[in-house]
Amino acid sequence: MNILVTNDDGITSQGIYSLVEALRPLGSVTVVAPDRQQSAVGHALTVSEPLRVVRFWRDEQFFGYAVSGTPADCVKLAVARLLPTKPDIVVSGINHGYNTGINVLYSGTVSAATEAMLLGIPAVAISLGTFDENADCSVAARTAAYIVERYHEFELPPTTLLNVNVPPLPEHQIKGVRITRQGQGVWNDEYEERLDPMGRPYYWLRGTYNHLDSDPNADDVAVEQGYIAITPIHYDLTDRAAIERLKERF
Repeated sequence: MNILVTNDDGITSQGIYSLVEALRPLGSVTVVAPDRQQSAVGHALTVSEPLRVVRFWRDEQFFGYAVSGTPADCVKLAVARLLPTKPDIVVSGINHGYNTGINVLYSGTVSAATEAMLLGIPAVAISLGTFDENADCSVAARTAAYIVERYHEFELPPTTLLNVNVPPLPEHQIKGVRITRQGQGVWNDEYEERLDPMGRPYYWLRGTYNHLDSDPNADDVAVEQGYIAITPIHYDLTDRAAIERLKERF
């Protein structure tokens, strides 16, 4: 099995390292990931400047390719130029922080998996619910390996990817797995105004995420209750009910 691994936290993150170690027993793993933090860039592509690719070494061994672009850039470039053959599956992560609810729209991690799906490649996005860069990623890594090894058994349509969110708990405290839907939530955003050394104002986005769901089968509720949430998602954004209403007006 040929596995392409990417992420949005950057190629130096602990999450991607743990993921690669867990996937190596399953086949040939190639890493193509951003050379820096790229969280919340969504499905952005680099079109106004060139992409640079550098071979990246870790623990005195070749680890993968660091790209001066977004997670979606990494997948497109890997498939188009860097890999000798199309990968059998793309795994994006392990992200630090949940990608549940509305966050899938902002997430570079999920967008990398989405790009793979658009290219006709099975894809998995996996996230761990903590921003602690030194957090134990072992449970999330083993979960990803379990899913990748059995992906063909799931018989998913080619337009669907799996979005996996893992609570930051020891394995014995995780209650199980729930197959979930995308939850409903909203960010209460604010832009904090600060001054640079020259006295000029700049703004830093901050906010809190509020759940609007109580359904235990919603992804964000499931992880809060101690379950691994696996959500099959696809990107047909059409409001079909509105189509019929609009037809009546036009």
